[in-house]
Amino acid sequence: MPEVELLTIGSGDLTARINPFGAELWSLTDALGREFMTDADPAFWGGHAPLLFPIVGALNGDRYLLEGLEYALPKHGFARNSLFETIAAEESRACFRLTDSEATRAVYPFAFALEVEFRLEGMTLHMTATVRNTGEAQLPFSFGYHPAFAWPLPGGSEKADHVIAFAEPEPQPIRRIDPPSGLLLSEVFESPVEGHHLELDAALFEPDAMIWDAPTSRSLTFGTPGGSQLAIAFPDTPMLGIWQKPGARYLCIEPWQGHADPVGFAGEFRSKPGIVELEPGASRSFRMDVTVLTAD
Repeated sequence: MPEVELLTIGSGDLTARINPFGAELWSLTDALGREFMTDADPAFWGGHAPLLFPIVGALNGDRYLLEGLEYALPKHGFARNSLFETIAAEESRACFRLTDSEATRAVYPFAFALEVEFRLEGMTLHMTATVRNTGEAQLPFSFGYHPAFAWPLPGGSEKADHVIAFAEPEPQPIRRIDPPSGLLLSEVFESPVEGHHLELDAALFEPDAMIWDAPTSRSLTFGTPGGSQLAIAFPDTPMLGIWQKPGARYLCIEPWQGHADPVGFAGEFRSKPGIVELEPGASRSFRMDVTVLTAD
């Protein structure tokens, strides 16, 4: 990763620091200086909040077929390893843009613009990613957020006291990843959610991420009832992953449009589950809001 100066925005109540490399949120602190993002301990995972584009998850063999030609893309695509242009830097707002280049077109032969806006309003961080089709052909893609929040959140509660409360009951089975390949297993697994509530424990993540491919909820809270919590809204993404490396001090809450290839998938990229397409000149936005709720 190149040395890039972080860009800082603030609302008076919250301060966010964003790395233009990957347009990645690195820090979210309150007026007391308490950090609500991961400590990025490299012993577990050094990421903060990568943006997943133009794919979410892994491809079968890290390759895909498009109109009879084969292309290679790494897990989660290339946006997280790209330097974005800073197109707005205001007191409480910043915006970044990534456009296609000779390097991107070699692995993803499309014209596009990905713009990501971060805006602080009081105790809420609003994030909006907009994909624009700037070319003449239909643009197939997936997009996902991958933020890692502090677990435990600041405020003195233990990790074991933290729960996720979904906006709606989520009784449906969950999906899992095949660890060797990173692909989506065909079988489903009993949901660990009781009604609205998911009791968090590191053992849940020993088989890797938990994936909801059709959750009813478009919002949830994470934290300790009566203590520090994050209210998270994801109105534009129909899938959700929750992940950590067992024992780490973070929890990733990941709204997705798309997911890894299913085990054995060998179809055309446009038929990959979770892919959406944009007509030339069209755009599509994906919003994620994070509101800090503290006991004091």
